[in-house]
Amino acid sequence: MRILLDHIGLIPTGEEAYIENGYLMIEGQFIKEMGQGPAPAGKYDRIIDGQDRVVLPGLVNSHTHAAMTLLRGYADDMPLMDWLENKIWPLEAKLSADDVYWGTMLAISEMLKSGTVCFADMYFFMDAAARAVEDSGIRAVLSRGMVGVGPENEIAFGESRDMVEKWHGACKGRITCRLGPHAPYTCPPDYLERVMQLSDELGVGLHIHIAETRVELEDIMRIYGNTPVAHLDKLGLFERQVLAAHCVHVNAEDIEILAAKQVGVAHNPESNMKLASGIAPIRQMLNAGITVALGTDGASSNNNLDMLQEMRSASFLQKVHLMDSTVIPARQALQMATANGARALGLDNEIGQLKPGYKADMIIMGLKEPNMLPVYDPISNIVYSAQAADVETVIVDGNILMEDRVIKAFDEEEVLAKVKECALRLVGK
Repeated sequence: MRILLDHIGLIPTGEEAYIENGYLMIEGQFIKEMGQGPAPAGKYDRIIDGQDRVVLPGLVNSHTHAAMTLLRGYADDMPLMDWLENKIWPLEAKLSADDVYWGTMLAISEMLKSGTVCFADMYFFMDAAARAVEDSGIRAVLSRGMVGVGPENEIAFGESRDMVEKWHGACKGRITCRLGPHAPYTCPPDYLERVMQLSDELGVGLHIHIAETRVELEDIMRIYGNTPVAHLDKLGLFERQVLAAHCVHVNAEDIEILAAKQVGVAHNPESNMKLASGIAPIRQMLNAGITVALGTDGASSNNNLDMLQEMRSASFLQKVHLMDSTVIPARQALQMATANGARALGLDNEIGQLKPGYKADMIIMGLKEPNMLPVYDPISNIVYSAQAADVETVIVDGNILMEDRVIKAFDEEEVLAKVKECALRLVGK
């Protein structure tokens, strides 16, 4: 397919200047050419009129648990550990592979309709999650959650190996895999040692929760005599490519370690606020050179998967926390949701920017609705004013997955009907 976006505004990255009245050519999976002014003459399979529209890199959700859409609203307004131990984990024990497939498809529907083109997932029944990614056309980095205590610790090893061997690099590279040790408080050192050995053997990175709550910090300090970051560094975990979710309760020494070891941090502001986990020191991390990306976490702790909202929340939360209105300006927030997300997931030479040779993963947003006018700075409008409904078209790997707000890649109505059936069975109604 050769696709031309014509007479359209271009936002190549959060850092580069906005290009008015530009064009962008897609050939197969890749961006072929882009620039300002009239598009070069040629034959195209599709020409999309970009009048009153802007094209930008698709958003990257760097941390979520996709199938937890099935648990959305099930247990709200509770402390994290009470929420996990008494509500979420017991209900998750009832989930089947079929539930995870349809829950992931629901998550993908929601993410596509709010501009996400790639997500990092950590859950179980990951073969079902991978099939959802395959069927939907979206891009994903998948990890089978691994807990080092309890009966499933050995099961997780076998399933993780099988997932990597079957799905890593599948779907023309749309699916990549990592190992997913849950957290230092659920994975003892000997278990993490085995995870690291498997990581080295398979040649894949890691995705782990770190320092999400004050309770976690206190427990790890009491048991191991170090902060969670220092503890994992001492074990050698950061000698591999690591995506660290949350990193809320980190000190200056922790930040130095994360920067030195090039750990990617997935900041989840809305989940951290809802669960009262705390406020991550994002300005300090960015100043230290850490790649800070954005994630939604699961839909049961957020309660949506809208990365547009996450950008706005990330910026506003830091501004009020530090009493500094210049912190996390709109361009930096967009960078965190696009290029930084790609870098944190190890995909920065493929996605996260509009650039010739990069994969054609992008979204087209309208600039003509009341909430988007007037347009003095389109990036500010996208970060501070946009809503999911402003996302008109989503393209992944050169394929149009959604156009004019209609998902083309799969039957959304079937997904919604199946999810209702799954939810009724789970709660016994």
